[in-house]
Formats: sequence, C-alpha cells, structure tokens
Amino acid sequence: MSLIKTTLSTISLMTVLVLMASCDSNFKKIQKINSVPFFASGDAENINLKYVDSGRVKAILLSPRMLDYSQVKYPFTEFPKGIDLTLIDAKNQKSSVVILADYAIQYTKKELIDLRGNVIITSDDGKQLKTEQLYYDQKNDWFFTEKFYRISDIDNSFTEGIGIDFDSKFQTVTAQNSYAERNKTD
Repeated sequence: MSLIKTTLSTISLMTVLVLMASCDSNFKKIQKINSVPFFASGDAENINLKYVDSGRVKAILLSPRMLDYSQVKYPFTEFPKGIDLTLIDAKNQKSSVVILADYAIQYTKKELIDLRGNVIITSDDGKQLKTEQLYYDQKNDWFFTEKFYRISDIDNSFTEGIGIDFDSKFQTVTAQNSYAERNKTD
C-alpha cells in the first residue's frame, strides 16, 4: 500500500513539473508574440539644433548623434553620445547656462529631458553643478534630481547633498540633505 502511495505521489509531482515547464515555455512564446520591436525613424550625426518657440530661439543643442522615435506611441528623442545644450534668455541673448551630459533622452509629450552621466551645468556667474542624473522640465524651465550633486562657485565655496531642484537661473533652489561650505574672504 505504501508503495502505491509513493508511486502515485511521484507521478503527481512529475505531472505538475511537466505542466509548469510547458506553461513557462508558452509564456515566453506569448511574450515574444506581444513584443513589438521599434526602430528610430530618424538617425542624425553631428547635429546643431535650434529650439524655437513663438518665433524665439530658446535653446541651441549640439550632439554627435540623435535618434528620433517620433513614430512610437510615446515619442522620444535619444542622444546616446551626449549633448551640449545652451539655454537662451527671453531677450534672445545667450543666458550662458551651458548643460553637458554623456547621454540624454527627451520625452516629447511630457516636455521632459533626462540627462545622465557626468552632467555639468555652468552659469555665466561661475556657478557649476555636477551630478550623475538630472531632469529638465522644459515647460516649467525647472531642473531636479534625487541623486548626489555638488554646486560650486568661482571662490571654491560649495553645496553638496542628495536631491535638489531649481530654476534655470539658479534663483530658486530647494535642496534636500545638503551640506554647504563657504570660503571666508579677507
């Protein structure tokens, strides 16, 4: 009797294992059927773009490569080799805010740019921000990050911490978990 119970248990276990293996195999096939590969509808090298809004140049963007995915459901533009972005002020003069990053992706509908890798923002008054990832809300002209950052002045004073948000002119700044050190002038 115990031999029959052991045999039935073994057969039941084998059946469950076979069913699980076949489900996994079918699940992977279903995933492949439902996946839709997409390709860039545009690919450009050594670009020099000017963003214009209401007849006014708002920014100049330089990049070694740009991939355009405007034909997908959630359109975006990718800059896999980095960007050099200069923001233009309302008086059509360069505001001298220059943004550099190793990688960037612009989400068209959200008007959001995700900057990654050695992100550096330099302003005309000598301030410089460095971080590994920074978001730029184009609609509100606002930057933010939850990563470590460091802002330094020309006199080597600095503020560093984790998490900060600010406008493009560094006039309104909200820092989280920050530490500041100021050099004393004689």
